[in-house]
Amino acid sequence: MPSKLKVLQVIPKLGYGGAETGCYDIAHYLYENDCKSYIITSGGELIKFVNKKKVKLIRLPVQSKNPIIMLLNALIISLIILFFNINVVHARSRAPAWSCLLATKITRRKFVTTFHGTYNFKNKLKKFYNSVMVRSNLIIAGSNFIFSHIKEKYSDYLSSDKKLLVIFRGINTDYFDPSTTLETDEDNLIKSWQIQVGKKIILFPGRLTAWKGQEMFLEALNKVNIHLGHEAFTAVILGSDQGRDIYKKKLIRLVEQYRLTNQVIFIENCNHMPLAYKISDFVVSASIEPEAFGRISVEAQSMQKPILASNLGGSKETIIDNKTGLLFEAGNSEEMSKKIIELLNLDESTLKQMGIEGRKNVINKFNVEKMCFSTYSEYKKLFN
Repeated sequence: MPSKLKVLQVIPKLGYGGAETGCYDIAHYLYENDCKSYIITSGGELIKFVNKKKVKLIRLPVQSKNPIIMLLNALIISLIILFFNINVVHARSRAPAWSCLLATKITRRKFVTTFHGTYNFKNKLKKFYNSVMVRSNLIIAGSNFIFSHIKEKYSDYLSSDKKLLVIFRGINTDYFDPSTTLETDEDNLIKSWQIQVGKKIILFPGRLTAWKGQEMFLEALNKVNIHLGHEAFTAVILGSDQGRDIYKKKLIRLVEQYRLTNQVIFIENCNHMPLAYKISDFVVSASIEPEAFGRISVEAQSMQKPILASNLGGSKETIIDNKTGLLFEAGNSEEMSKKIIELLNLDESTLKQMGIEGRKNVINKFNVEKMCFSTYSEYKKLFN
């Protein structure tokens, strides 16, 4: 009888981000496919949802960038690999990847890394630190944009014995399903956010940080008001400032300056994102730097909502322009305002059709089952 595939994933924290949810999804998928599944992490909110009967969870300070702790982690991971007879080790961040690289060298096991973002560098030392992500047997890029980034920036570390491929990140289309939200919950959310009934709702999700483009969004809304007046929409900026209170105060000042006080609402968090998407008419992602994947655009499409996004990075790959949403030139508030006006003026049936096409697009290319199956298939190739 052939032995079971045993996979150890190592991630700094198991939070709600794309890398973390991907780790969580694959861990449970492996168990369902008759494999043994292990996660090493330092903690995080998702831990309480991990099914401990299916996934062995081990706590280690793998978030640390302290070289001594990284070395100690490597030795402990080596012992864990040998004790549980792990076949494949999959690292999802740079600090734990160094520990895993050393551990897999010691134990002679297969090593996998996933590039979840663009690891840029300004000097040779930073490039060397980042290079651990291309020192594995299998390098997974989360989008074609990241694949190109690796080829361009880290070609000197790539060789014929390393495999580099794209596996698109996937989302749970059963969770992000417009048919699963209740109308009463939608009404309650609209009331709790104090949104005026009858206005078009524009949702802008994402943490409050300059590169996400909230300033440009407000500038574009000001231009929309010049053309359509002050009654055309309510915009919800949904996201935490994560301690960047100076930036949030700047955004609030802009809202006041542009006389958007009665049209723009700041919401720090939402415990049920499908509901936030459901109550909106369309969704905006205005990043002025490339998104590695563009999770917002994929979630919005899964919820059958048209998405307006900047034409950078992963967003370009996840949206079919003029079919599932609209793209605009990154950093161009004038063009963005025109696209917002275009969406505000679309009739209900056109918006609905855009949404239907969006969900089809996500189910075909970006669903979690497809991501898990592709990753599992690559693990098996390394194992056999």
